[in-house]
Amino acid sequence: MSQYDLPLNELAGYRGALPEPTDFDAFWSGTMHANAHPSAVTAERVETPWSLIDAYDITFAGYGGAPIKAWLTVPAGADTPRPAVVTYHGHTRGRAFPHTDLLWAVAGYAHLSVDTRGQGSGSGGPGSGSPDPDVAAGLPHAPGYLTLGVEDPATFFYRRVFVDAARVLAAAAELPYVDAGRIVVHGASQGGGIALAAAALARHVGVSLRGVGVDVPYLCAFPRSIRLVDTHPYNEVTKYLAAWRDREETVYRTLSYFDGALLGQRAEAPALFSVGLMDLTCPPSSVYAAFNRYGSLAAPEVEKTIKVYGHNGHEGGGDYQTLAQAEFFQRVAAR
Repeated sequence: MSQYDLPLNELAGYRGALPEPTDFDAFWSGTMHANAHPSAVTAERVETPWSLIDAYDITFAGYGGAPIKAWLTVPAGADTPRPAVVTYHGHTRGRAFPHTDLLWAVAGYAHLSVDTRGQGSGSGGPGSGSPDPDVAAGLPHAPGYLTLGVEDPATFFYRRVFVDAARVLAAAAELPYVDAGRIVVHGASQGGGIALAAAALARHVGVSLRGVGVDVPYLCAFPRSIRLVDTHPYNEVTKYLAAWRDREETVYRTLSYFDGALLGQRAEAPALFSVGLMDLTCPPSSVYAAFNRYGSLAAPEVEKTIKVYGHNGHEGGGDYQTLAQAEFFQRVAAR
């Protein structure tokens, strides 16, 4: 493994050539307006052997009103609203068990670990508790999620996922355990791309985020990522277009509505990014395209920082980044 992408001095200013559909904002405004239903959030206490936390099984109404699951963990006996951390998961992963991630509850936060609809098989625990009832199983696609419904932005899998990601913020704000004015989000890989979408769409659900953690994000700078690496999951698009040779323009147009680098331009909250310069899954240039564009349309002076791990791949900064993120959230959530 080596540094194969642009040199660091070029990455620092890289934004990528990313055509944006003229109806980009109208598409997302219409999507969010069509999903402005009540969050219908419920919280059911769950008994666990972990004496330092209380756990709740959360259900809320996501895209199309479909029930989406999350775990909420809080410090044991917490009786006042807490700053909240919302976690989105990597490709194929889900919320798993309440004890799968105790880090943020131990740090004193209310922590929501959110299912990605239709996924969960890669979590090492139970499969997803949030099926995707809107999946058009009869449509042609490569194995995986990145070409599922990709012929049309309206049917694309990540349209539903990104709406869920915003809807959980509204649900969190209704929970008595959460300080609605102090919510941060984060995720790595697919979760990082989802966090960028949530940051862009939060205003549509009436939530103002305090911070965003974006680690080695997937779903960014699609044209470059797909052509630069032949690794899963970006190679799902290559496999699809190798079979459907006449659909390249259609596919890339759909993907542009869901590009984290374009969505992130609409975000307003302070952000902490990370990148591994030897990442063969999410190219460093795609991460920098998202970082350099972040907030540029909504909040050009937004605070943003990127941690660079020169000898790491898609694992990124690991515990080093976790510590940096904890310090960042502690600072922005205290404002």
